[in-house]
Amino acid sequence: MPKVTAQGKTFECDRGANLRRALLKNNVCLYNQQATLINCRGIGSCGTCAVAIEGEVSEANWRDRTRRALPPHSAQRDLRLACQTKVLGDIKVTKFDGFWGQGSNPVGTSHEAEPKP
Repeated sequence: MPKVTAQGKTFECDRGANLRRALLKNNVCLYNQQATLINCRGIGSCGTCAVAIEGEVSEANWRDRTRRALPPHSAQRDLRLACQTKVLGDIKVTKFDGFWGQGSNPVGTSHEAEPKP
């Protein structure tokens, strides 16, 4: 089983697991500010679950690429939408500041995660 490390936590999930669901299930805060309440719930349209990922994950699909090509994101930045990403191997996940996670400062202070789907 792949290991996911995020915000000081390490946990296992099934290979092919949806990264957003795995993070929320393990109480990793995926959303910044009001995005905890106002997000697309995993359909890939809002971009608030953008994270940097080191390790083996699925290729970016069209939803992921399209949303990250629109402001405030940039297609040149190496981020992924957690809701559109499958975990394929051990990974390290970093969330950044800004409403959409588009900032440059990593965040990792714990606060209430979105309710589990």
